[in-house]
Amino acid sequence: MRLFACLGLCLSLAFPLSAADYDLVIYGGTPAGLTAAIAAHRENPELSIAIVEPSPWIGGVVTGGLSRTDKGREDTIGGIALEYFQRAKKRGGAETPMWYAEPKHNMAAFEEMLKECGDRVQVVVERRMKSLGKERNRIVEITLDDDSVLRGKVFIDASYEGDLMARAGVSYLVGRESRETYGEALAGYYPMEIRPHGSDTMGTVCSCLGGDAPHFIHGTPTEIDAFDSDGKLIAGVTRPDPNAEPGSADKLTQSYNFRLCVTQRKDIFVPFPKPANYDSSRYELLLRLIKSYPSVRFGRLVHLGEIANGKFDLNAQGLFSTDYVGGNTGYPDGDDETREAIWQDHRDYVQGFLWFLGHDDRVPQELRDEVNSWGLCSDEFVDNDHWSYALYVREARRMIGEYVMNQQDTWTEITKPDSIGMGSFILDCHIVQRIVNADGHVVDEGSFQDHPTRPYQIPYRTLLPQRDECENLLVPVCLSSSHIAYCSIRMEPVYMTMGHASGVAAAMAISDSGKVHDVSVETLRRKLTEQNAVLELKGLADLITVTKLAGIAIDDRDAKFVGSWSNSSFGDPIEGSAAHDGNGGKGEKSATFTIEIPESGRYEVRFAYAASSNRASAVPISIEHGGGIASVAVDERKVPEHDELFTTLGTWSFSNAKPAVITIRNDDTDSYVSVDAIQLIPVE
Repeated sequence: MRLFACLGLCLSLAFPLSAADYDLVIYGGTPAGLTAAIAAHRENPELSIAIVEPSPWIGGVVTGGLSRTDKGREDTIGGIALEYFQRAKKRGGAETPMWYAEPKHNMAAFEEMLKECGDRVQVVVERRMKSLGKERNRIVEITLDDDSVLRGKVFIDASYEGDLMARAGVSYLVGRESRETYGEALAGYYPMEIRPHGSDTMGTVCSCLGGDAPHFIHGTPTEIDAFDSDGKLIAGVTRPDPNAEPGSADKLTQSYNFRLCVTQRKDIFVPFPKPANYDSSRYELLLRLIKSYPSVRFGRLVHLGEIANGKFDLNAQGLFSTDYVGGNTGYPDGDDETREAIWQDHRDYVQGFLWFLGHDDRVPQELRDEVNSWGLCSDEFVDNDHWSYALYVREARRMIGEYVMNQQDTWTEITKPDSIGMGSFILDCHIVQRIVNADGHVVDEGSFQDHPTRPYQIPYRTLLPQRDECENLLVPVCLSSSHIAYCSIRMEPVYMTMGHASGVAAAMAISDSGKVHDVSVETLRRKLTEQNAVLELKGLADLITVTKLAGIAIDDRDAKFVGSWSNSSFGDPIEGSAAHDGNGGKGEKSATFTIEIPESGRYEVRFAYAASSNRASAVPISIEHGGGIASVAVDERKVPEHDELFTTLGTWSFSNAKPAVITIRNDDTDSYVSVDAIQLIPVE
């Protein structure tokens, strides 16, 4: 058994080879697991707490490579999570930005907080769970791979993989639900379109990075042949499941990578290593992408996010980067041997990616020189050849618990009576597959990054297994969520927030019945609020949604847009966001609302927009109704007459045999065109 010790600080005692009794046993020394332990100790310093971490290091990806924190709105983060990031910044010094401390300072902050718990919190690393003992719907003990037995009153599964909950027989899912499962528009199989360079749908080009390529966000930027000279698919590209249709379910998850700490500082520079299992053929698609954009810069192939002291967090972006697409198949439910092989394969793949860019003579010399000007940091991960500790497991198992968060919970149904924390990050899914389309070109599948959320509450119920399955387990990482909602929830500050709530709830349960489902949520919420956790934001419940409006109301998020439109919260729009045309591409952009009519009759048609003095004075709108097509023009400089939300376009007859179609265009408009919602009010 290896005890965790860093910088001379011993944080654990050896467990006996027979058995040991604890009040709380936490599996997973991730940020959520560490936060849970700290929170439980602060709630009741007399508790005996054990943390078991399978890897040699604590802190998961926060201490293991991810140093530019994906945080969303800062005002949704409080409690121990906020305290932790403040401590990490303080350790980094005045030059360290909040949220963006160096990995070594992130590690030191966790060590400091654990040391304050004394010997009541024991941490052991490099130990995996071998078996689990359960009586009825209660976990009694876990046995580790050195035959140590840890008995507990309450257990927390804080692992990225959900191993403890799976062993306990708790329901979970790996992969993606269908659109029909929870009524989620983004769910399931999701092939992307090819978005050619030059199209305004590619997003803004960052001039600081140079080159002729678009900013490689999710999506495929150009037509790339998927086959080699022998007619075989090139490495990393697969044929789609012939039975897959947009929105269908599968067992696939978004891709993993290593988040790296890199630099151009010569005093700490370590060249990128060549992997032991290097194979240049793995990067044929990358080569073809580069040939399509021969002056592409390194900062377009990877995301370089500055942290502190000349260091950068290197992450994936675009069609081909450090994400090993398809390489994680088999990981979530895999045994130790399978996962270790996948971990090593990812390390070889990412190292090979960097080596290929820096040394393959088919790569333009200018790009090779630029890549080789970057390297690892000699003062980071000093016991791991300066390579990041943690594989970035973005998504593995997801519990099916007392309440399953879904897409609507991040956008319209954002308030919860049992909120124990908040999320706010966009719906961000990295590539699931690279597939060949019917034209023989490569497209990515499953990725999206342009779907906003609004600050949403996360209920205590998402941490709870179904009661009849287990009554003394909390799950703050692989919590109860659909794939789509998880694409926002899966950020480390949210995990830590859930860990904080889990720790306090566990301490409360231990002091009472030992049943986490019986914890007083009102008391839990009060305690969390006293500990500076953020459970709600002012005005959150006042948001106007289409479900609160009379008649038939359709938000702009359900319209079909042609051309590139932007989203804005200006003017307190319905559901928090309205689209606008950016005052560009005149005559090329439109938004179409297709509305099923439940009952034939006459309806007043209303249009919502965000009024402003810089809006267009005559926005052309067409309305397809039962008698033909009507055309009207709206002056968006004027405030709408109905509750300052909607203006009336007119009244027409509609049939339930044919949908109403309302199209807003930007033809010949003299300024910004705003589109928020359409409302149909029955007329007696």
